[in-house]
Amino acid sequence: QVQLVESGGGLVQPGGSLRLSCVASGRLFGINDMGWYRQAPGKERELVARIDSRYRTNYADSVKGRFTISRDNAKNTVYLQMNGLKPEDTAVYYCNAVVWADNYWGQGTQVTVSS
Repeated sequence: QVQLVESGGGLVQPGGSLRLSCVASGRLFGINDMGWYRQAPGKERELVARIDSRYRTNYADSVKGRFTISRDNAKNTVYLQMNGLKPEDTAVYYCNAVVWADNYWGQGTQVTVSS
C-alpha cells in the first residue's frame, strides 16, 4: 500500500501564490508518475500537472506558465508551485502516484482563490 498526504492549501487572493506538497509513504518501489489533479464543485476531476520518474513534465493548458511541478525522490515528495492564481483555480487538489500499474490518491487539499 501507498499513502499520500497533501498539504499547503488555503485561501489566497487573486494573483497570489501557494505551494502544495505531497509526501508518499509505504511500498514505493516501482513508483513512476506523480501528479496533481483538481476537482471544482460540479465539475469532473482534471489533470493539473504530472511528472515522471525522469522528471519529464506535462501541464494542463490552463496552468501553463503559472504552475510548476517538481519532485524530490529522496524525500518521496512532489510539489506544485502555483503562481498568478485565479478564481477559476479554486478546487480541491489531489495528489496522485502510479506505482507499477496501480493508482493511488491523497485525501485532497482545498485551494480557494478569492478577494
